[in-house]
Amino acid sequence: MPQAQKQKPAQKSAQKSARKSTSGKTVAPKAKEKTRRWKAGTVALREIRRYQKSTDPIFAKAPFQRLVREICQDLPNKINHELRFQASALAALQEAAETMLVQEFEMTQIAAIHAKRVTIQVKDMKLVQSMRRAMTGFSFPGNMN
Repeated sequence: MPQAQKQKPAQKSAQKSARKSTSGKTVAPKAKEKTRRWKAGTVALREIRRYQKSTDPIFAKAPFQRLVREICQDLPNKINHELRFQASALAALQEAAETMLVQEFEMTQIAAIHAKRVTIQVKDMKLVQSMRRAMTGFSFPGNMN
């Protein structure tokens, strides 16, 4: 009797491994496919090329519009009262903001390369902002000093 019990699990596993399809042929179980691993930096370079080719906005429209409306709520009530935006005005604001951010990161990357580094750091951004302030008198809002 103990031998018969040992044979039952073996018979069940054999049935699970090779099943019959509707046509009557046996189908082998599928092996789990290996996920593709790319070399370090390959995916990043692909993303850079994709964003450089496209002219689409980098930010999603809805979150950017919410940000603009939230900033405008901080304005005094005389200006803020019933403030509305044309779609083209929001698109122009988004385009300008993205252009300024891209330029800021380009200059930050140049500062990092000048320091013989590949990775940008906070000190590179501070340097770029101080140079911009010295040359134009304009700096981005925020406390980078």
